Amino acid sequence: MAATAAHPSTPHTTTVHGVSDALHRARTEPAYGAFLVLWIGFIALPLLMGLDKYVNLMTNWESYLAPWIVNLLPFSAHTAMVIVGSIEVVAAILVFLRPRYASYVVALWLAGIIINLLTYSGFYDVALRDFGLLLAAVALTRLAAVYDKGWRPEDKA
Repeated sequence: MAATAAHPSTPHTTTVHGVSDALHRARTEPAYGAFLVLWIGFIALPLLMGLDKYVNLMTNWESYLAPWIVNLLPFSAHTAMVIVGSIEVVAAILVFLRPRYASYVVALWLAGIIINLLTYSGFYDVALRDFGLLLAAVALTRLAAVYDKGWRPEDKA
């Protein structure tokens, strides 16, 4: 992924090539560092949590699904969580490829999770944590508007 900026006040003048350039820039340019942290985080977290929906190593994910939602489903809570996990894996891939747009998808996804948790007594703390993640996803959209220029043919060289 190419990102641009040489100075915080002139964000479109230098292309980042490679991990060492990105790390140097993250150390010297706080906004780019924030973008990088959020970008990596919103790749890793949905990917890991999405994959875990298949095996339930971290937790029993079905226990977070509000009973009223389970009652509406034409399939089991486990099947619902596998579908949720698949969507989370796809979201992680999309954030990797195009954080400028995919982070909006993640924010909307988190809003849906928050609604589920607020309708299920006992998970208000998790809903509040997910609201914090939603705010971070929105922050990523704003930072990506500057730093995510996506893949362009001239980046290939």
